[in-house]
Amino acid sequence: MAAIVSNARRTVGYLRAHPRQTKAIQLALIVATLGFCAWAVRNQWSKAAPLLENARPGYLALSLAAVAVYYLVFILGWIRILATWNIDVSYRVALQSEMVSMLAKYLPGGVWTPAARTYALRRYAGVTDTPVVLASILVEAGLSAISGVIVFVVSLAWVRGVNAPLLPLLAFALALALALHPRVFSPLAERLLRPFGAESIEPIPFTETMTLLVFYCGTWLIGGMAVYCMLLSLGTNVGLATIPFLGGVSAVGAIVAVIAVFAPSGLGAREASMYGLLLAVTTSGPALGVTLINRLAITIVEVVLFGAGVVSWRLNRAARASS
Repeated sequence: MAAIVSNARRTVGYLRAHPRQTKAIQLALIVATLGFCAWAVRNQWSKAAPLLENARPGYLALSLAAVAVYYLVFILGWIRILATWNIDVSYRVALQSEMVSMLAKYLPGGVWTPAARTYALRRYAGVTDTPVVLASILVEAGLSAISGVIVFVVSLAWVRGVNAPLLPLLAFALALALALHPRVFSPLAERLLRPFGAESIEPIPFTETMTLLVFYCGTWLIGGMAVYCMLLSLGTNVGLATIPFLGGVSAVGAIVAVIAVFAPSGLGAREASMYGLLLAVTTSGPALGVTLINRLAITIVEVVLFGAGVVSWRLNRAARASS
């Protein structure tokens, strides 16, 4: 770890001393990321196109809107986490940083997402407390994953015949809960983030943690609504009661995508897990169609929100310059 941090610091020093090379590298990373996004859209579109020929456009539009709402609401949780450590950022800045990190996940490897968000927050808001920002990302990911498992497990009370790896999921959620416990979180975060300059990171208060956990459960219900609309677009109505289960399926898919760091944005791994779980409420045709539409919708919404964030940042910078 020390060698990695030392090399990283030397690299940062070199890039600061050579701004032109830094701009070229930034441009190359943006092109590569957008290239991966374009490849993902093209790859999934070629598979989804036959299924979409008879799809209902109204429900497709609703599913895209629900995915967008999920992202736009999800950001509020991160803003609140940062606020507990006295880092106040505007919604616009948080949106830009989150979308930069969302696109960065299309680059293979798990380090690009937190690195991109930390860099974006430093650039857009001048936040230089890297250890705290990284800790906030870890807390956000942990609480989101735990809440997703909770929603999924609770939904099994009325959705039968689900072939899911419950024990690994519960063990994973329990491990995350233990890691977020105040007596464990502070020493663990300080040890992990010490190479980035961490000295003392206070845990989030228990009541705040519970509030965020409930909040993230709500975000997965929004994700379940998106999947429900995707099924409706293919002419399959599985009932409103399945929305929590569908949200849990989305959560499991997201967890698998994070674990599968070798695949850009978990491409393939996420779809396989969602397809297997959806067979509990529908047949193979709609299940396959929804997994493909879901990937397509996620990529399109992330690119659109990223573009909106960039335009907003440039307009705001131009307004400040003129004033």
